[in-house]
Amino acid sequence: MTGKTNEREVAFDILFDVEKNGTHSHLVLSETLSNYQFLDKKSRSFITKVVEGTLEYQIRLDYILDQVSKTKMKKCKPLIRTLLRMGAYQICFLAQVPDSAVCNETVKLAKKRGFSSLSGFVNGVLRNVARNKEQIQYPDEIKDPIGYLSIYYSMPVWIIERWLGQYDYETVKQMLNAFLQETKTTIRCNTEKVTKEQLIQSLEEEKVEVVLCPYVEEGLQISKYNYLRKLKSFQKGWFQVQDQSSMLVGKVANIQKDFKIIDICAAPGGKSFHCAELLQGTGMVIARDLTEYKKELMEDNLERLGYQNIQLECQDGTELREEDIETADVVIADLPCSGLGILGKKHDIKYKMSEKQQEELIELQRTLLSVLWKYVKKGGTLIYSTCTINEKENEENREWILQNLPFKPLELDSFLPKELHCDTTKNGYIQLLPGKHSCDGFFIAKFQRI
Repeated sequence: MTGKTNEREVAFDILFDVEKNGTHSHLVLSETLSNYQFLDKKSRSFITKVVEGTLEYQIRLDYILDQVSKTKMKKCKPLIRTLLRMGAYQICFLAQVPDSAVCNETVKLAKKRGFSSLSGFVNGVLRNVARNKEQIQYPDEIKDPIGYLSIYYSMPVWIIERWLGQYDYETVKQMLNAFLQETKTTIRCNTEKVTKEQLIQSLEEEKVEVVLCPYVEEGLQISKYNYLRKLKSFQKGWFQVQDQSSMLVGKVANIQKDFKIIDICAAPGGKSFHCAELLQGTGMVIARDLTEYKKELMEDNLERLGYQNIQLECQDGTELREEDIETADVVIADLPCSGLGILGKKHDIKYKMSEKQQEELIELQRTLLSVLWKYVKKGGTLIYSTCTINEKENEENREWILQNLPFKPLELDSFLPKELHCDTTKNGYIQLLPGKHSCDGFFIAKFQRI
């Protein structure tokens, strides 16, 4: 088996797993790359690009394939559909890969997986894509703006319609474009173990490109590394992968020494660990999540990072813990949400989420809020946050808290960099948007218990 065939087969197995079994792409990709460390960096980068790109552009790829195939993608067998999408992505978006090589290798894969009878169909469709890729006609942006945005930026129509109900057309277009751009990995320096300058020096010695984050002093953006877990600084626990938007939660919480902090839906633990660090070795962070699996994710990170003032627990957040009532100086409620602010990292969320599921999540969020607010001391702080761009999950939940629970809003300007100050930060909340801000799509609201 040649290296290229191997790379494509690995990518195909990941994509077919996502297509057939509904697995989360970021998880299966991470696990697969971990198992294929014997491949060189270029090979693993190719696998990543094909998997992520095929998923990012899935709607657009199906649109292209439907124009050149007599059999529409919805009617194709899942294995053939996955092969065609993967092949079409390489032809349309990877200029360095010869179209003929894509067609030939995809046909080989079809035969190897028991579909020799359809190998001619696969070959014909992909060669049609190669011949016609420059002539594809997309919906007219003026006459059919929703159709255009949905197809060209590969986003389900219902999400486009919802966002256009909240933001102007250019802002939505800006967000959609941002989701399709390659992003650097954002990390937070573990200042309990190392200075930011020492971390930068260590990373640069391993040929990692490092850029300072604009919003959070201890944040860095890294790129051009081979494998994150092999970096000496990672193994030593000198940093944690965490987006700037998530770091801002700890910042606006205004954590003081000896505080007790409860993080309700904590896994994989980024905000909990940040809070433990901000406590400067004092106080206690109680980090909870629903399953043992999520608790284990936090345990793995905690062992590496080395914080002592944090307690990990497996707990259903909808069940009240009587002993915690009015004991927390800060409660962090970063609750399960639709995740539409992180589509640039978890590419298949947009295909798995539906309007009905989103409404069910809002019910869950309010159920959780109805319990967890009781843990906040009188005069204490509640931080509500999500990694989504949805008014109902964000601004409307903020209003629900103010109308139904004993809290008042607290301003954010004192804890945010000036470039993030806006009308809403004075009133205690901020909606961060990809393309507009240098971070994930994220919502943060701050309250004080009356």
